Amino acid sequence: MALKPQVADKAEEKSAFFISAEEEEEEGHHELILQKGNALASEDCLKEAIDWFSAAMRYGPVRPEQLSTFVDCILRNFKRKAPGPQSTAGRSPDAAAAASAAASADGPEDLAVFDCPNCRGFLGEPATAACGHSYCKRCLQRRLVSKCRLCDEPVGGEEKANVALCGLLEKWFPDELKKLKTLQEAEASCERKLYSEAVSLASDVLRSDPNMTAARLSRAEAYTALKQYRLALEDAEFCSRSRYPAEALFRKAMVLHEMGQVDESLQVFLHCLTLDEDFPGAKRKVEKILCDLLSPADENVKVGLRETTQNTLPHLRNKHLVTDAQAQPQNVTQRQQQHQHQVRGASAHHVDGQEKRCESLERSGLSRAQSLRMHGSHCSEEGLKRVSSAPQLGDQDKGGLLKRKLSVSDIESYVVDSGSSKYKKQGVSKGSKHKPAKAKTCRSVPKDLLDANDLECSLCMRLFYEPVTTPCGHTFCKNCLERCLDHTPQCPLCKESLREYLACRKYVVTTVLDVLIKQLFSQEYEERTKTHLEENRELSDLTKNVPIFVCTMAYPTVPCPLHVFEPRYRLMIRRCMDTGTRQFGMCISDPQKGFADYGCMLIVRSVHFLPDGRSVVDTIGGKRFRVLSRGMKDGYNTADIQHLEDTKVDDSEELEKLQELHDAVYEQAQVWFQNLKIRFHNQILQHFGPMPEREPDIQATPNGPACCWWLLAVLPIDPRYQLSVLSMTSLKDRLVKIQHILTYLQSIPNN
Repeated sequence: MALKPQVADKAEEKSAFFISAEEEEEEGHHELILQKGNALASEDCLKEAIDWFSAAMRYGPVRPEQLSTFVDCILRNFKRKAPGPQSTAGRSPDAAAAASAAASADGPEDLAVFDCPNCRGFLGEPATAACGHSYCKRCLQRRLVSKCRLCDEPVGGEEKANVALCGLLEKWFPDELKKLKTLQEAEASCERKLYSEAVSLASDVLRSDPNMTAARLSRAEAYTALKQYRLALEDAEFCSRSRYPAEALFRKAMVLHEMGQVDESLQVFLHCLTLDEDFPGAKRKVEKILCDLLSPADENVKVGLRETTQNTLPHLRNKHLVTDAQAQPQNVTQRQQQHQHQVRGASAHHVDGQEKRCESLERSGLSRAQSLRMHGSHCSEEGLKRVSSAPQLGDQDKGGLLKRKLSVSDIESYVVDSGSSKYKKQGVSKGSKHKPAKAKTCRSVPKDLLDANDLECSLCMRLFYEPVTTPCGHTFCKNCLERCLDHTPQCPLCKESLREYLACRKYVVTTVLDVLIKQLFSQEYEERTKTHLEENRELSDLTKNVPIFVCTMAYPTVPCPLHVFEPRYRLMIRRCMDTGTRQFGMCISDPQKGFADYGCMLIVRSVHFLPDGRSVVDTIGGKRFRVLSRGMKDGYNTADIQHLEDTKVDDSEELEKLQELHDAVYEQAQVWFQNLKIRFHNQILQHFGPMPEREPDIQATPNGPACCWWLLAVLPIDPRYQLSVLSMTSLKDRLVKIQHILTYLQSIPNN
């Protein structure tokens, strides 16, 4: 009797184990079904994917975001079947206008300078993205753009207003800004759920500008909240013929969805995504609608895999189901028995769960013929039925109905129509009484308001040249901003931190300001350009006012990595790169003169900028030079220089003796290098690389053999002695000096 409770406990534990194993197995089946559905969707197998996702819905809950691949598949089919903008024959007026508007929006050439690239409305309260293009405040605040319409670069949506550009627009177009302010009040009222007030304010704006798309869309949103759907559709459809119809289609789809016209709203959401696949919110809505359509009538019902596959799936695959394409038909009764046997085996023998689930899927598959019989009655029907009737259908019929609605062969008529003909039949106005909005022309600036002082850089007090706008909204000349960031990573005006901006180093010219300067102040721009080129020409001369980096010894052909952190040298390096010379002089310090009389030019091979503004500069030695005069420019040293070259030996006997001396020094150097302690040997290899190979012509270059400079760099001698050898123009004297050094070093006992 005492053992009975123990036996009961063991039985309960065993039962719990079997239940847990079954749940784990079901989760695995559910995941595999979703994987197969995604795999089919990624390969554009739309009808088959619907079957699999329907099965997944019946077997367990599916989140809308898990249908992302499915939505992508549907969009590809839409784009493939939708007629291109070049052919509008046989299309409805709304669709033709939308296609024409989309086509005109594809390129920036017709975009007026004061138009927002996204909504094509007036560029009110503009903010400049990191790519240099500016957008209106409304588009950014509403997250209506995630990628730049002109260059595809990401747009954060949190960019601050461009101070300089806002000041210009406020001065030049006060009436436009007044309308925008009223529109902002309307949208604010809508956010506070004061919809009647929002309608009134938006209507005030439209009375002065009937073609203002943003005002119509805001009013449509308010009408929808007030359940005045006919008026909301009128505004949305009018805007769908604007120059950028994606937002209008989204608003129209939202109205249809609120009206309960789920099938029409789905089609219009998809149409919106065909025009702008990144339109925020549209894809999420499509995912949610599809999730609802594919879900069983009773969302609380969860059936086993066996029942699911028998009632829904056309075919299931083996453990390679994500990539396999076919499965062999089996007798339904036999499959049921095999499935039951497999479940019992899984509990009894604890075999691998994943392998077990795959075998179950294989045994539970239905043939293609069964699938066709299951859905054949639906495929023969013509036209589209409303999805709102789906709840009246069985769960099997819902998948078939969705397939007909999203079928590649059936979507074309709806894509080009966008549902507008339906409303005509119902007596809902399409907005045909309104004339389509005309393309805006470039607004003209009153000549009496033009003043070049409005476009001056606050740092150099000159007309902007290559104007760059910081994340905080202030604009400076590109060169001026870079010089300020050399000293401190803060905005020169508002002192906001620009560390992230400095780390990215994307100083992109603000397009609108650049265009305005070139168009409205062409004469001043020409003078400013001339001054800039003259300054750069001075910096490009490699004999006059050459920048001098006072640091260490440098030698021809020898690498010289540098860590640049001082602001003056940051400026110097950047100028060398901007002018294209990629060269500067290197000299050692001199207590009396500031820097030595002799040095070596360094050629920049690459620059790696660090996030805090410092940089690691990889350079290699070039020509030697002698300093003629010294100067200073913007904090760093400069010099007028004369390049040095070795005096060539023409006499054959002298050349032969010189060659013998060179060979002897080279062999002596090899012996010295090989006999170094391994620690010193490795350090030299790490910093300077291996010893250069012997050269066939020792007078081929103005600086002589590379091995001499490599030896001079690695030999442990005083920099002043190295400087004296660097200044020599006789190869013979240089070789003799190096030979003396090597002989001395070899005479010292090796400790």
